[in-house]
Amino acid sequence: MNESTREVDARDRMLLQRMAAGDHAALETLYRAYHGGLCRFLSRLTRRADLIEEIVNDSFWIAWRKAGSFQGSSRVSTWIMGIAYRCGLKALRQRGDEPVDDYAMREGRGPAHDPDEDRELRDWLGKAMEHLSADQRVVVELVYGVGNSLDEVAAIMQAPVGTVKARLFHARIKLRNVLPLLGGDPPAQQQENAS
Repeated sequence: MNESTREVDARDRMLLQRMAAGDHAALETLYRAYHGGLCRFLSRLTRRADLIEEIVNDSFWIAWRKAGSFQGSSRVSTWIMGIAYRCGLKALRQRGDEPVDDYAMREGRGPAHDPDEDRELRDWLGKAMEHLSADQRVVVELVYGVGNSLDEVAAIMQAPVGTVKARLFHARIKLRNVLPLLGGDPPAQQQENAS
């Protein structure tokens, strides 16, 4: 049986309290719970697996150090995702890397994915996502991939909710026009105009 969001957050808050008291087992439990999701999320910023692992580790180092200062104004998952997002941006700036290595994605060397996902659909969506800006990809991943609310995405990205809404709106428009082209159909606007 899946835990509800409220139960997961209560568990995570307890783990943060234990981490603040120096409990390494609590850190390990939280790390295992979030590692896969953070890797998938960070793959929207960079395709370098080594850098993603470094960012995840840096994020949990910060979470370990700041566990006692967690305010509780958001879910723990939002707080951790925000730390990872800022660590990711910082790592990319420090290395002078581009937000995403689209060449690696086209060559099929992206990060490992859930084997139960439909490969053809994943490839199609992945190609469409390449047409979005890095900020748009991150917003789409946080809203549709992770399931965060717009308020939570705004907290993670430290941006106004209006900016998040605009990025999501423009991303959906772009995807609506790109996905049919990648599937061999005319863009949605052309279909509407032809009717």
